[in-house]
Amino acid sequence: MVRAVVGWIRSAPATYLWLAVLLATTIVQHIVSPGALDDILGRRSTNLANLSEHPLRPMITSLFWLDGAYWLPYVVGFTVFLAVAERWLGTARFVTVGLAGHVLATLASQGLLDLAIGHGRADPTLRDAIDVGVSYFMAAVIAVLAYRFDSPWRWVYAAIALATVIAPFAVGTPDFTDAGHLIAMLIGFAMYPITLGRSRLQITRGSFHFRR
Repeated sequence: MVRAVVGWIRSAPATYLWLAVLLATTIVQHIVSPGALDDILGRRSTNLANLSEHPLRPMITSLFWLDGAYWLPYVVGFTVFLAVAERWLGTARFVTVGLAGHVLATLASQGLLDLAIGHGRADPTLRDAIDVGVSYFMAAVIAVLAYRFDSPWRWVYAAIALATVIAPFAVGTPDFTDAGHLIAMLIGFAMYPITLGRSRLQITRGSFHFRR
């Protein structure tokens, strides 16, 4: 059992190294004062203020802090989605998909927020909002995993994934983060070419198997 767990972790090195860093930063979130935490997260946030001054730094550093400071739920999400994607695509392609979703969804959603503020439809203080986390990266990776399946399960999976990010638009007033999740997932779906040549999961009645 231990050997199997270690083998799984070693097969997705980027996923679990990242998870280990997130554990460390989550511990920091729980031991520093609220004021210090606001300062730490504020300087690492992908908000309009930071992106306008030094865009590269918050794009990178925001990925190593969790919104909400609860680490254990991410162990499940990283294992079910990110590790599976890294094992399937390989580390380089996996990171490419996730970073594309993170960077492009951040720029698009913050651009929409800037427009909303300019037209008086959003609070100007949101320019300095705390905005850290891994959700855009995860949304893109979750989306690209649709191509792990053959039809018709590919479309079932894609519909369920899309429903999770469309729901805020249907049941309430979405914010810029909700827009970012939708954009990141659409970017992930657009990454089909990067999956070419990878194995597909065929599910038939009572069995499943992989094919190239």
